[in-house]
Amino acid sequence: MKILFIGGTGNISSSVSRLCIAKGMELWLLNRSGTRDIAHANNLQLDIKSPDTKKQLASHQWDVVVNWIAFTPADIERDIALFSGKTAQYVFISSASCYQKHNPNDFITERTPLANPFWEYSRNKIAAEQRLHRAYLEQQFPYTIVRPSHTYSNVIPITIGGWHEYTTVDRMKKGLPIVVQDDGTSLWTVTHADDFAKGFVGLLGNPQALHEDFHITSDEALSWNEIYKLTAKAVNCEAQIVHVSSKHICEKDPDYIGSLLGDKAHSTRFDNSKIKQLVPEFVCNIPFAAGIKRTLQWFEADSSCQHINPQTNTFIEELIATSQ
Repeated sequence: MKILFIGGTGNISSSVSRLCIAKGMELWLLNRSGTRDIAHANNLQLDIKSPDTKKQLASHQWDVVVNWIAFTPADIERDIALFSGKTAQYVFISSASCYQKHNPNDFITERTPLANPFWEYSRNKIAAEQRLHRAYLEQQFPYTIVRPSHTYSNVIPITIGGWHEYTTVDRMKKGLPIVVQDDGTSLWTVTHADDFAKGFVGLLGNPQALHEDFHITSDEALSWNEIYKLTAKAVNCEAQIVHVSSKHICEKDPDYIGSLLGDKAHSTRFDNSKIKQLVPEFVCNIPFAAGIKRTLQWFEADSSCQHINPQTNTFIEELIATSQ
C-alpha cells in the first residue's frame, strides 16, 4: 500500500508513521524541510501550498493520502483539486474539540452534534468536514474523517505551562504552586500517540472507513487533579495545586477561551465502539501514569527540550495572586 502523509513527523503522526513502516507499507512524507526523522520512509521536500506541487506529484498515484496539517475549508479545497482521481482514500485529521459539549454523564459518540462557539480552530475543522461531505456528494471524493482528542507523545498534555513547554513541570520540581482549572474534578481523556496509531493505521486502505468519521481515544477517564498529580509523580515530586476558575483564566488571557471554555473545562468521555468494531486490534495499553513517565523521560534526556517560559511563570503567579 502506497501512502502519502502531508506532514508525518509531528506529535501524533510520528507514531503513526513508524507503525506504517513496521507493517511494511510504502510511506512517503511530504513536508517543506524534507526531514528524514522516520527511518525507511520516502521523503518529498515540497510545500503543499506551492502552485508547483500538482506538477511535482503528477507521476504518483496513492492508495491513501493523509493530511496532518489541514485546518480550513481552503486547505480541503486545495487537496480536492490535488488528489481527485489520484488517491483511493483521503484522510482528514479533524478534532474532537468539534463536538458540542454535552451532559457530562453522557459519552461522546460520532453522532454527537458538531458545534463549538468558543473556538475558531474547531469551527474551521467543522467547516472543512462539511466541504468533504459535499465533495463526496458532488464527485464521490473518497474521504475518511478522524478526530483525535488530547493525544500526546513528546508533548506534556496539561492546560497551562505544558505541551512544548516544561514550565509547569519545572515548578512542580521546585515545589512551587501550579494552576489547575476549576475544582479539578471534571473528567478528561488523554491518549498516547502509540495507542492512537493502532486504531488509525487500521483505517488506512479499509473500504469500510470510506465516507465515515471516527474518534480514536483511550477509554481511561481521569480527573484533571489526577492528571496533574500523575505528571508530578512521574518526576518524583508532588503537585502543589491551586484551583482557578476557567472563567478567571480566560478573563486574564482570552487566548485560553477556545481551549478551555470550548474544550477542557468540560467533563469529556468517549465511546470508542465504532473504531473498535472496524479495527478490533485497537486496544489502548498505555495508561497515562506510564505514558507521561515516558514523555517526561524524553524531555529530561535533552535539556534543550526543557523550555521554561518566563511569561507563563508570571501568568501562573498572577492567576494565583488574583484568584484568592
